[in-house]
Amino acid sequence: MNRLATAPASPPPLASAMVLAAGRGMRMRPLTDVTPKPLLPVQGKPLMQWPMEALVAGGFGRMVVNTAWLGEQIDEHCAAWSREQPGCDVTVSREGADFGYALETAGGIARALPLLAEVFWVLASDVYAPDFNFSQASVDRFKASGLLGHIWLVPNPPHNPNGDFGLGADGLAIGRADPAWTFSTIGLYRRELFELPWCEVLPGNPQGTAEPLAPLLRRAMEAGMVSAEIYTGLWVDVGTPARLEELNHRG
Repeated sequence: MNRLATAPASPPPLASAMVLAAGRGMRMRPLTDVTPKPLLPVQGKPLMQWPMEALVAGGFGRMVVNTAWLGEQIDEHCAAWSREQPGCDVTVSREGADFGYALETAGGIARALPLLAEVFWVLASDVYAPDFNFSQASVDRFKASGLLGHIWLVPNPPHNPNGDFGLGADGLAIGRADPAWTFSTIGLYRRELFELPWCEVLPGNPQGTAEPLAPLLRRAMEAGMVSAEIYTGLWVDVGTPARLEELNHRG
């Protein structure tokens, strides 16, 4: 009997952004004992929804969100929210369910790498920067640069007076500098940065290695492979109940 040949299903498009949402939020206790920090309300909506809406507005609606602490709540929120967003598709990387702990930033990105495009945004879900523009023009400039990363720096807040990274006159980021700016957590990266020889965590992170991002960035900076720019818009690291309360009392 003749059978019609069925073409193999094409793989789904890769994600153009990753939203980091796996942290415990220890400094936010007791609020985060029952609610994950990304879901704490800021100006009438869950904190993580601000950057996610900005990504969708910029045309980057396909994203990965990593979770650990109280991750099932974030799962439910992302599923309900994405259903109401045309062109939006959220995949959850469940670090807590898979390993029992969060994998830190570089470990979490490596875990999600098979789901991510050649160039992708990364940002923290607990940073409030409502005016940041996730633009295709920024992605195009970064792709053309041939660099491994491009990060946004902000003026140092009171809780981080010494900053994190410097910025050279040539537009390249400096791993250790005085003066230094604070890393906003917002960046564009090429997949290559999270593969050998730069990153020793295997793509997919099958071992569940917890790996921070800063040492990896500094290695790439030393090789002149990370650029940066200054963002001067509203930016708040919502890391304590006091900062949360202050944001919610803004006019």
